[in-house]
Amino acid sequence: MFLSKSILFMFIVFFLLFQVNAIRSSLHNKIIQNGYENEIKVDSFMQFQEAPEYRNQQKCNIIQRINTMKLVCDKSLVHISMTIDFDYLRGSMAAIHSILKHTSCPKNLFFHLIASDSRKENKDDLFKIVHSSFPSLSFKVYVFKQSLVENLISPSIRQALENPLNYARSYLAELLDECVERVIYLDSDIIVVDDIQDLWKVSLSDSSVIGAPEYCHANFTRYFSYEFWSSSEFFDEFEGRKRKACYFNTGVMVMDLVKWRKGEYTKKIEKWMEIQKVRKIYKLGSLPPFLMVFGGNVEGIEHRWNQHGLGGDNVVDGCRSLHHGPVSLLHWSGKGKPWRRIDANIPCSVDFLWKPYDLYIG
Repeated sequence: MFLSKSILFMFIVFFLLFQVNAIRSSLHNKIIQNGYENEIKVDSFMQFQEAPEYRNQQKCNIIQRINTMKLVCDKSLVHISMTIDFDYLRGSMAAIHSILKHTSCPKNLFFHLIASDSRKENKDDLFKIVHSSFPSLSFKVYVFKQSLVENLISPSIRQALENPLNYARSYLAELLDECVERVIYLDSDIIVVDDIQDLWKVSLSDSSVIGAPEYCHANFTRYFSYEFWSSSEFFDEFEGRKRKACYFNTGVMVMDLVKWRKGEYTKKIEKWMEIQKVRKIYKLGSLPPFLMVFGGNVEGIEHRWNQHGLGGDNVVDGCRSLHHGPVSLLHWSGKGKPWRRIDANIPCSVDFLWKPYDLYIG
């Protein structure tokens, strides 16, 4: 009788433990799918190891680190902006790690990280995760209101391109503190293997608001629809610059925010998004409005600063090799992301160049 009661007691204990784990697992999945960050902290199931402490070389200017607000406005720093969310957090962390590792003055960088105000993204959780891996990093997390673009976004050929946060780059002049006059914008699926200060030093002409690697051999026309090219009201927008308008990827840009604010370029981009909602003049997310507004007026930067397309195209996740020539920045633009392919045990050869910067531990 005693033995039977013991067995029954053990059975009840195991059953309760099983139920608790099942509930925990169910809640975990529910959070991942629906983004209920209030029920459990996100950083309890997204953990990253601490990066090594990277120090300035002797040639670097000494920065007085009084407080974050002082650093935000410090023109002697290299200002870098990236979006940050839980879907691409692993890529963002690797990108930051690579930048710090390869620059000569890691203490002289300031990161402006843009998070969404959606329920899934929690500014405080994102701040804690970044700070835990980079304790000495100077950075600020801003909040982008999705409502600014939700009614302007049109369906794209890939659902990820419809994420409102993809459009935050168009609002940097308004999002960042007004004292920030210049910034490098980078996508989250990049790795920098050179000194980011060299990109920061790129000069922009008086007529250029942004600088980016241009690709004049690319078929510029394919980013717009027949509706666009058959209408003189749209085609005339390129009059005077259509011969020199080249494709450029908006994942790597040096941006003059003073000129941007003065020229009200956010409104110009929004205008084309409003037209798109009615006339369907393009198919590819946030890129075509940039091409419309800046095509032909971009300050060309060396191609080594954007070896893009490593994620295949926007429909097929295909392996690609590096372009010929020097490389300073690798960009997994396209459908395939290195962390997902590595986890699925189907990595491309270029994905092993990304792996050393991965700080994710589970």
